[in-house]
Amino acid sequence: MSFDVPDDRRYLESHEWVRTDDGTARLGITDFAQDELGDVVFVELPGEGDELTAGEEFGVVESIKAVSDVYAPVSGTVTAVNEALFEKPELLNEDPFGEGWMLELELGDESELDGLLDADAYRDQIE
Repeated sequence: MSFDVPDDRRYLESHEWVRTDDGTARLGITDFAQDELGDVVFVELPGEGDELTAGEEFGVVESIKAVSDVYAPVSGTVTAVNEALFEKPELLNEDPFGEGWMLELELGDESELDGLLDADAYRDQIE
């Protein structure tokens, strides 16, 4: 099976992605992660204004198979939370790189991106 791995993002080995645009970072879980989890039934996320630290847990994704912690690829302050996930957690399954995004952050330290996997390295990891 082949998974979608967009080239415009960086990845954590624990299957989270980050895409940056002008100091804003958008986070989510990968296509591979949502497939491994199965049908997502519940999402727990931090609130706006919360501080995240790269590598630390920031939320929980619960599926019919498992409960999984979600880790921050980068540090920063939460500026937006995808409220749609509270009503429709299955967006994580349906569109993990689009409508299923989780958070937006004001990026703390852009150099943290250098420590993340690029799309090719992430593809190598999951194949």
